[in-house]
Amino acid sequence: MSEKSSNSSGSDEDVDPESGQPVELGGVLSKWTNYIHGWQDRWVVLKNNTLSYYKSEDEREYGCRGSLCLSKAIITPHEFDECRFDISVNDSVWYLRAEDPEHRHQWIDSIQLHKAESGYGSESSLRRHGSMLSLTSAASGFSATSTSSFKGHSLPEKLAEMETFRDILCRQVDTLQKYFDGCADSVSKDEFQRDRVVEEDEDDFPTSTRPDGDCLYNNNSGSKEKLFPPANPKGMNGIDFKGEAITFKATTAGILSTLSHCIELMVKREDSWQKRLDKELEKRRRVEDAYKSALSELKKKSHYGGPDYEEGPNSLINEDEFFDAVEAALDRQDKIEEQCQSDKVRKPRLTPVPPGDTYSTIGTHRFAEQVEEVVQNHMTYSLQDMGGDANWQLVVEEGEMKVYRREVEENGIVLDPLKATHAVKGVTGHELCHYFWDTDVRNDWETTIENFNVVETLSDNAVIVYQTHKRVWPASQRDVLYLSAIRKILATNESDPDTWLVCNFSVDHDNGQLTNRCVRAKINVAMICQTLVSPPEGNKEISRDNILCKITYVANVNPGGWAPASVLRAVAKREYPKFLKRFTGYVQEKTSGKPILF
Repeated sequence: MSEKSSNSSGSDEDVDPESGQPVELGGVLSKWTNYIHGWQDRWVVLKNNTLSYYKSEDEREYGCRGSLCLSKAIITPHEFDECRFDISVNDSVWYLRAEDPEHRHQWIDSIQLHKAESGYGSESSLRRHGSMLSLTSAASGFSATSTSSFKGHSLPEKLAEMETFRDILCRQVDTLQKYFDGCADSVSKDEFQRDRVVEEDEDDFPTSTRPDGDCLYNNNSGSKEKLFPPANPKGMNGIDFKGEAITFKATTAGILSTLSHCIELMVKREDSWQKRLDKELEKRRRVEDAYKSALSELKKKSHYGGPDYEEGPNSLINEDEFFDAVEAALDRQDKIEEQCQSDKVRKPRLTPVPPGDTYSTIGTHRFAEQVEEVVQNHMTYSLQDMGGDANWQLVVEEGEMKVYRREVEENGIVLDPLKATHAVKGVTGHELCHYFWDTDVRNDWETTIENFNVVETLSDNAVIVYQTHKRVWPASQRDVLYLSAIRKILATNESDPDTWLVCNFSVDHDNGQLTNRCVRAKINVAMICQTLVSPPEGNKEISRDNILCKITYVANVNPGGWAPASVLRAVAKREYPKFLKRFTGYVQEKTSGKPILF
């Protein structure tokens, strides 16, 4: 699953300093879509107290795929996943994953801030409400009785009126302040100009001389008035103080009346609020025990359709939905495998194949008797024909390949034995069984394994292996602990070919204890191969064109947990033929051009 988180497109601050509003946040989050497609990257936008998501950032112009109003949203960080958080509104739940815990914290804080701003009562929300009272109506009322007509309105509307009154008073104060500032500036300029002109008069004004020699100053009484015209600041108009006073009186009267009405409303609502509180407390007391038990059950059984789903016989997912989810997961794995094969250049592995005599011995390890018993059972029963009362059903036939199944259930768990026959040209039974058994090349052809390791090497032809298989959601992940042995069974009749066999069967081991993460499956699998040789023409040497390997593959698997029977059978019908084709094709590729090993 791809896991990405938000790359915020907004600022690092939670609130815009200019508007006082929480900033817009946008980025990529992984959103749980459904049990078929799982986690998908989506472009998520947090704006105007609403959380919306788009398929991608480039598709925002086509409209959002869904949105949630945050006023009643419940944000729940996941208990175990540090990157995940859930948002629920009534029955709608969004499962989201961030890139890391830091991004999750950023998103949760931003969502909580938007949620807090979405309810009535914050400063920004009050400013967004319209008011029924305009400046004209407030200025023309002249008395407190002008607001009596609004007595029938609700408390939010009255609060909006208070906002309008406040705006009126603020505008009045601003108007008066500008007027007085203009007057002060005008007086200062006038005094400065007068002082300057007086100084110039003393220095520059001409004087006249009388015949008697006395100096006469030019002292025209009207000159100063001409030099100092009355101050009239540019752009400053007179103010109607009487009108402003009337407006101020009406506004303050409206404020007092509205406050009085708000108090009356709150007093009337106090009783109903108290009754609601008592009823809610009583209700919570009644359901407290039920809530605790339900919470513990919810931890065991995940929300239907959510990413925490776990398999079980009481699942709400029906068999068709379960099958669709499994099939979609297998298709994704096939595409990934095809891509890996196209990108990967296989490096030849130098894995020497021991001679056949090495695998003829039983061994002396502590599981030797158990191995011998399993081998004899497969040689006795697995090679039998399909006739008789075994009730084998042919489910797949593709050329030389035939797949049979017997339907067996125990306690609701499907235990269908499976048997497949196939014929492959150009390879021997020794070569097929060697590559099936050799753990060094296991990952070259096996695509269902997540990881594996050899727990213990019992002998040259027997090992104990622990492996975990890739999870196919919604089924739980499986692991297997088994003994794998390779044997060569010599033919008792000279006309019959030797038989090569690899058997894998579950065992117990101290180093393979059960884990809570996986469901332990039990297996009993055998790959039985016989090589048929057609004589070449003339004296030619035997080539790979002259050999044919008959394969009998049997599998008895106990999945160890519940899954719908139809799903298990459909998956087996699909996957086993693919497995045989993939494995035999791999062996043909590995042995092409190499000496034949019988």
